[in-house]
Amino acid sequence: MPNLKKSSPHPYHVMIIAGEPSGDLHGSYLVRALHRKNPALTITGIGGDRMQAEGMSLFFHIRNLSVMGVWEVLGQIRTIKQAFSTFRHHLIQDRPNLLILIDYPGFNLKAAEFCHKQSIPVLYYVTPKVWAWNRSRLKKIKRYVDHAALIFPFEEAIYKKAGVPATFVGNPLVEQLCEDADATMEGKKNSERETISIGLLPGSRISEIKALLGVMLETGKQIHEASPNTVFLLSLAPSIQKSPEHLAVFNEILNTSGFQDHVEVVTAPSSHFFSRSDFLIAASGTVTLEAAIRGIPMVIIYKVSPLTAFFGRRFLKISHVGLPNIVANYGVVPELIQEDAEPDSITSTVMAIIESPRAMDRMGHRLKMLKHRLGGRGASVGVAHIALKMLQKRG
Repeated sequence: MPNLKKSSPHPYHVMIIAGEPSGDLHGSYLVRALHRKNPALTITGIGGDRMQAEGMSLFFHIRNLSVMGVWEVLGQIRTIKQAFSTFRHHLIQDRPNLLILIDYPGFNLKAAEFCHKQSIPVLYYVTPKVWAWNRSRLKKIKRYVDHAALIFPFEEAIYKKAGVPATFVGNPLVEQLCEDADATMEGKKNSERETISIGLLPGSRISEIKALLGVMLETGKQIHEASPNTVFLLSLAPSIQKSPEHLAVFNEILNTSGFQDHVEVVTAPSSHFFSRSDFLIAASGTVTLEAAIRGIPMVIIYKVSPLTAFFGRRFLKISHVGLPNIVANYGVVPELIQEDAEPDSITSTVMAIIESPRAMDRMGHRLKMLKHRLGGRGASVGVAHIALKMLQKRG
C-alpha cells in the first residue's frame, strides 16, 4: 500500500538584509508571511527588533546602519564595512538558498553582486528609487537580481523596459495601516475639539534629528505665539530612544529650545501618534506616506548636508521629494527643502493651511485617495509567494 503520509515543508534557509527602521518594519511582515507559508524555514540576516521578534535570527543589528546622504554615510563607513564583512562571512559559512534584500540600496546592491557570484538567487523587495535618481542602478539590478518585488505601480513599466523580471506586489504601508486608517479619518471628521494638535516628526536617523529637530521646535514656538490654541506632539523614534548617545542629542536639542514645556514627547506606536494629530510637520520619508494613507494633512520638510544637497540637485530626476507627491504625481502637500526649511517659511505655510478648514479638508481628501493607487493589503504575502516559487525552482 502506498505511503500517503503528508510531506513536511522543505527546511530552506532564507537570508534577509534590511538596513533601516522602515525596512525592519516591512521585513517583520515578510518574515511572518514566510513562516506562515513554510514553518520549517530558517531565516537569518541583518535587521532590527521587529524582524527578530517574528523569528529571524540576527547576525547584525541595524541600529548603527541607518544614515542617509553622502556626508552622513562617510561618518558611518567603518560600521557599514563591518556589517558587510559579517554578511559575507555568514553567507559563505551558512550558505542560504535565497537572499532577500529590502531597500538600503548602497549596501544591498553590493550584497546582490557578491551573492550572484556565489550562484545564490536574489529577490529585491522595496527596490532602489531608480525613477528618482541614479538610473544606472537598473543595470546592476538586471545583472545581479533574479526578481524585483515592486511597491509602486508606476515602477512596473520602468523595470519591464529594462528587462528586469518584476512584479508589483502592492505597498507594504497599505497592508500595515489598512485596518485603522479609516478609523483615523473618521475620528478627524467627527472631532469638534477647540484646539488643533500638530505632530512633529523629525525622523528616525540621528542626522535628521540634528538637522530638523531644532527647526521644528522653533517653528512650533512661532505657531504657538500666533495661535495659542495649538498643542504639539513630538515623535521620539525607537531607533533614537534605544541609543543612549542619540537620545542624549535629542534631549539636548529639546531642552535648550525654550519650547520644551509646550511639547509632549510621544514614544507610543505611530498609530497612537497619528490618531492624536490633526496636522503634521514631517521629515521627508516613509512616514509621510503612512500619514498620507491615513489622510492627515501635513507639510514636508528636509535638510541635508551641503555636499548631499549639491549632489541631489545634480542627479535628482523628479520634481518632488515627498512620497505622497511622487505617488500622486503632483503637489498634494507643500514641500520645504534645504534653504526653505526654516522656521519663518514653515510657520507661514502651516498657518495658511490650519487656519482654513476648507484647505485642511481638501488636503485630507486628496491624501486619502492615494491609498487606492497603492494596491491592496497583501504585499508581504505576495513577496513570500515569489520567494517560495524561487526556492522551489532551484529545488
